[in-house]
Amino acid sequence: MSKKDKAQETAQEEVAVEEKKTSKSKAKKEKKDPLKELQAELDQEKDRYLRLFAEFENYKKRTGKERVELFKTASNDVMVSLLPVLDDFDRALKEIEKTDDENLKGIGLISNKLKEALKQKGLEVIPTQVGETFNADVHEAITQIPAPSDDLKGKIIDVIEKGYTLGEKIIRYPKVVIGQ
Repeated sequence: MSKKDKAQETAQEEVAVEEKKTSKSKAKKEKKDPLKELQAELDQEKDRYLRLFAEFENYKKRTGKERVELFKTASNDVMVSLLPVLDDFDRALKEIEKTDDENLKGIGLISNKLKEALKQKGLEVIPTQVGETFNADVHEAITQIPAPSDDLKGKIIDVIEKGYTLGEKIIRYPKVVIGQ
C-alpha cells in the first residue's frame, strides 16, 4: 500500500468514527426528545386543568351570588303590589289622627304589624325629608314650583309619595316636589 492509500484509509476510518459518534449523539437526542415532548404535553394538560378548575370556581361563585340575589328579590313583585296598600294605610292614619274615635285605633295596630312584617322581609323606607337637597339618583321629581325662600332652591319642598328599597335595590323612588 502506498502512503496515499494509507492516508485515505485513515481518513475514512476517522470519518467512520465521527459518524458513529454523531449517530450515537443523535440517538441520545432522539431519546431525550420524546421525554421533552411528553413533559410539554403534561405541562399543557396541567395548565388546561388549572384554567378549567378556575373557570368552574368562578362559575360556582357567580351562580351562588345570583341565587342569593334571587332570594333577596324574589318577593319584589309582591312588595311592589303592596306599596299602594301601605300608602292607603298612611293616608287613613292621617285622617284617624284628626278624629277622636277610639274604635279606629286598631287600624294603626294593623298598619304597624304589616309594616314590621314587610320590614323583616327586607322592605325599607327611603328617608326623605323636606328641605333635603334633591338627588336625581334617589328621588323622582314630579314637578318644580317657585321656592318659597332662596334657601329652598334645588331642595325638596314636599314629599308626595314615599320611596322604598328591597334589600339594596330601590323598588320605588320617592316622588317629590322641588323648588326652583
